[in-house]
Amino acid sequence: MAPPKCSSQASLKDKTAVVTGANTGIGLEVATDLARRGAKVILACRNEARAQAAVAQIVQETGNENVMTLKLDLASLSSVREFSQKVTEGEDRLDILVNNAGMFGAKSTTEDGFDTVLQVNHLGHFLLTNLLLDLLKKSAPSRVVVVSSAAESAGKIDFEDINAEKSYDAFPAYAQSKLANVLFTRELARRLEGTGVTSYAVHPGFVKTEIWRTLPGMYGWKFTLIKPMFYLGMAAFARTPLQGAQTVIHCAVEEALSSESGQYYSDCDVKQPSQKAMDDAVARQLWDVSERMTGLSSS
Repeated sequence: MAPPKCSSQASLKDKTAVVTGANTGIGLEVATDLARRGAKVILACRNEARAQAAVAQIVQETGNENVMTLKLDLASLSSVREFSQKVTEGEDRLDILVNNAGMFGAKSTTEDGFDTVLQVNHLGHFLLTNLLLDLLKKSAPSRVVVVSSAAESAGKIDFEDINAEKSYDAFPAYAQSKLANVLFTRELARRLEGTGVTSYAVHPGFVKTEIWRTLPGMYGWKFTLIKPMFYLGMAAFARTPLQGAQTVIHCAVEEALSSESGQYYSDCDVKQPSQKAMDDAVARQLWDVSERMTGLSSS
């Protein structure tokens, strides 16, 4: 059975949206849909050449010429700050922020000294969202949509080694970052109650995107052993990026969700995440730790 589609016909005329990682995969499909609804769409991407190609594709497909790109490298907190400054100085409003960009990969460290998976998937988006909050509040009702994963259920926030300095394995690192996405969404909703800014965490399903491109190089001969099974499963069960984008779009535009915030969605409906993802004490601790790591707080 095909996964559900977003059924909302909401217009986004005179609205502005930012979508991270919008030059490919789910992000490209989300940006295209928002542009088709009439929004001004800013593609926040690391690779400027690919982003410009995506802009041209979206304009051609939708007829909406109010689509642009600004460079954003989530693995660089200075890039996040520069991007946020350009948006806040250049835009009168921000109605939708889609924190979509993500990665899965071998151990590496960013220029800021953090595990790359943790920074790209969580810390970079945490800082980005906080730096854009004033504009989001000014534009309320507005929304923050965070793309997580069902992998959150296998995650654990290891406050003793959150930066994976003692030990590293790709999947636990990824799962921790996806759990962080859900906890961040939940705590963000709590902190923004009454402001008109709502937040939503999304599991898009198992989607065939570029996030899996690092698997062969990471696992070498071990991947060779499971390669036939992996690609058979990809062919049989993986969603297309367009299918994977539907719940993200639903959370970004569906009018009925305007009174909901902080919840976890899959297949265009509210679902219950893991018990770990509903731990408010851990969510608050993660927020405090993330503030210190990103420089939003010195305490």
